[in-house]
Amino acid sequence: MAGHSHDHHHHHGPSAADGFGRAFAIGIVLNLAYVAVEAGAGLWSGSMALLADAGHNLSDVLGLALAWGGLRLAARPASARYTYGLKRSGILAALANAVLLLLACGAIVAEALQRLGDPQPVPGGLVMAVATGGILVNGITAWLFARGQRGDINIRGAYLHMLADAGVSAAVVVSGFLILKTQLYWLDPALSLIVVAVIVKGTWALLKESVALALDAVPESIDTAAVTAFLASRPGVTAVHDLHIWAMGTSETALTVHMVMPGGHPGDDALTALTHDLDHRFGIGHATIQVELGAADCGAQACA
Repeated sequence: MAGHSHDHHHHHGPSAADGFGRAFAIGIVLNLAYVAVEAGAGLWSGSMALLADAGHNLSDVLGLALAWGGLRLAARPASARYTYGLKRSGILAALANAVLLLLACGAIVAEALQRLGDPQPVPGGLVMAVATGGILVNGITAWLFARGQRGDINIRGAYLHMLADAGVSAAVVVSGFLILKTQLYWLDPALSLIVVAVIVKGTWALLKESVALALDAVPESIDTAAVTAFLASRPGVTAVHDLHIWAMGTSETALTVHMVMPGGHPGDDALTALTHDLDHRFGIGHATIQVELGAADCGAQACA
């Protein structure tokens, strides 16, 4: 009979939701206030670039709220029904964010194309002033998430999104300056199309990654071949098969694998050391390892 062993390694540090709840709250309040100012200025001045950026920033507020909600849900303990807890809430939040952003982009493009055919006068000075506020708001919000962006993909997404928005606001400032100097009002809707292109580029990457993680794809940061080679190189291992790696949530990864060890079970200490190495080398914090002695009824060929 083959021996079957299971060893698990878990993280017990404070949750990201606890550490960044205040950052999310401040970011949401700042962005909501800025959206109100920017949308009002855009409607008053007729600036499509300001309205486009206001729509984008409103989607950022929804995105921050979804990300925060996902982190809070992911922090909930496991239950008899949800044995992993609700760790995938962050992935679902990212997927919802991507869909909302793409819908917002479609509306902005439709309005911008209409304005290109009939450019309206836009006060360049007002556009510059309001967009400068956007640089400050988005820059401060990005700074709030800077310290945690290396440890959680959800927080990293919020950080990069806010940083990109600060850059987009800077582009709107340039548009206002050019309008002041040239009186070429078509630059305003043209810039809104450029803003949309920037948003879609980032959103498409977010959409692809969130869909892949929802479908149990191996996280992009992990090299499956390297993990396989590492496991196969362990003392006493003659074969590795049925390796599966997937994201439990936005910051935790799980693995299951069959390792053929004709010499027998290596002992609990060896498995504990192995799971520790998987965590520190590859960021795989939840490993389940099945040890097989190489019997025909439990070998790789039979399992396949």
